[in-house]
Amino acid sequence: MSPTPNIYVAVVDDDESYCRSLGRLLRAADFQPVTYASAESFLADVKHPRFDCLLLDVELGGISGLELHRRLAAVGSTTPVIYISAHDDPATRHAARSAGCFAFISKVEPSDVLLRAIASAIRPPLN
Repeated sequence: MSPTPNIYVAVVDDDESYCRSLGRLLRAADFQPVTYASAESFLADVKHPRFDCLLLDVELGGISGLELHRRLAAVGSTTPVIYISAHDDPATRHAARSAGCFAFISKVEPSDVLLRAIASAIRPPLN
């Protein structure tokens, strides 16, 4: 049996305690999380691994998660994006879906909802 490959998940969220707890959750689920307190710190990290999934907070100080997603898409990134937000309102959901996200998860959703969304996002397409 071959070992499971490392699955890298970037977490971009300016809530330090949420970022820390999300990192613990992802490690417990056998993902390799890399956390960033801002979109700017994510963009500045030129040595980061190739991410299999991005968890972006919609509302960040500075560059928003939506703007970060647009910038990444403009340079050809196809990494699945899951938005996480404490602001679960129709306008925010619409903006996230219009940006082409894989999923939109409210921060108050149970952790298994987020883990299932990540697993679905990284699953290779069936041929």
